[in-house]
Amino acid sequence: MKMMNEKELYNIVEELSKKYFKRKFLHSVCFNNRLRTTGGRYLPAKRVIEINPKYLEAGMEEFKGIIKHELCHYFLHIDGKGYKHGDQDFKKLLKETNSPRFCNPLPSQKVEHHYQYVCKTCGHVYERRRRVNVKKYRCGKCRGSLQLQKEK
Repeated sequence: MKMMNEKELYNIVEELSKKYFKRKFLHSVCFNNRLRTTGGRYLPAKRVIEINPKYLEAGMEEFKGIIKHELCHYFLHIDGKGYKHGDQDFKKLLKETNSPRFCNPLPSQKVEHHYQYVCKTCGHVYERRRRVNVKKYRCGKCRGSLQLQKEK
């Protein structure tokens, strides 16, 4: 997907604001390349929404979902209501606007498991990035011994 400039980003935010919240977006929005683990964030002190540009590659629906999520934070903060993730006002507005609670992880963030261990007693499967000493560690559920199942 092509990169968009901040004017185009502002237009999308304004459009989503009018469509889902029936209100005008009055402050600023920008891209932040330094965001790694999140799609966006709202800074209440500056009243700025920052969006991770890497999520443009995830598709426009995912990208618009992130913007709607941040707009929920924004409008609740402006209204003096609970705008944090745990607040009931926030959860209610997410539902009303059909905004996502979380964004999907980027492909670069997905963890690859190289080793798979199985408990000999209960059969519970453990996936690990690093090798585990099966003589030292045991199953966390039943204390049974572990066995290496797969190695990638």
